[in-house]
Amino acid sequence: MEHLVGRAWIIAVGALTTAGTFALCGNAWAQNRGVYPLGMNATNSGVTPAPGFTYSNLFILYARDKSKGADGELLTTGSNSVLMDMNSLIWVSRKKILGATYSASATIPFANNSLSSNATGAISGGGGLADSYYQPVILGWRTERAGIRAIYGFLAPTGRFEFGADDNVGSGYWTHVLASGQTVYLTQDKRTAISAFQMYEWHTTQEGTGIHPGQTLSLDYSVTRMLPLGQDMTLQVGVVGYEQRQTTNKSGPGITQDQAEARYAVNALGFAGNLSLPERRVTLGLKYYKEFSNRSTFQGYALQISGSVAF
Repeated sequence: MEHLVGRAWIIAVGALTTAGTFALCGNAWAQNRGVYPLGMNATNSGVTPAPGFTYSNLFILYARDKSKGADGELLTTGSNSVLMDMNSLIWVSRKKILGATYSASATIPFANNSLSSNATGAISGGGGLADSYYQPVILGWRTERAGIRAIYGFLAPTGRFEFGADDNVGSGYWTHVLASGQTVYLTQDKRTAISAFQMYEWHTTQEGTGIHPGQTLSLDYSVTRMLPLGQDMTLQVGVVGYEQRQTTNKSGPGITQDQAEARYAVNALGFAGNLSLPERRVTLGLKYYKEFSNRSTFQGYALQISGSVAF
């Protein structure tokens, strides 16, 4: 089981996406999401894998067909789709810091996004290299029945961004994050677990606009069960969910009071499955989320397909 939880965590830990896709889509004032691709750390979020290098690839589809207002009312329908391919390299050290295992990661994402409205037609779209994400400090502690991680990371604005352009794939600003993940095993055989992951984002001012996006708090969570399928195969299945809240007002030139106070809220529930082949050091994963009761943002569903190999 340790091979599975370790590989599943590796897939999730590198997965931050382009802020431009979510944060400023359509116009300079329409901050719709934080930079974190919700749900990535829902399972095994407190587990640190074995020392060494791992490469992971994560494919994400976000599809949304509703735009919701500040009170959850339907503003318009249309199509907002985001396709991402995340390439992550993760290193886990054999050394300890403050009694914790030290690790670090780097993620290079490629994205393609489009936004259209039933009322106005096509609004924006773009593709290419997105904002890259780095986690120089990941500390992991482990006990007999629990695992805990503490993380510092930052998102660099490496994706294309130009004020007023309709093909941006980057955010135009830096983001610093602090995060923590916890996994608690409910049974002695460690096959039943609950996990939670929290991340807080501090955004800087956007280049060329002077706009400062509101800060963001995200939460992923899950309840899972491990099922043995054979001598070299296990399947982890369970219920997953995510939440995201904008915690401070956006500000900057041209921002009205209503726009500043329109803080987004996101909610979703779904299911997940992780297939592990420990002897081959390979893991495959699938997650599906359906969003509900969102405010001041888009609403739809998310599909996430992952694979990793350890060296």
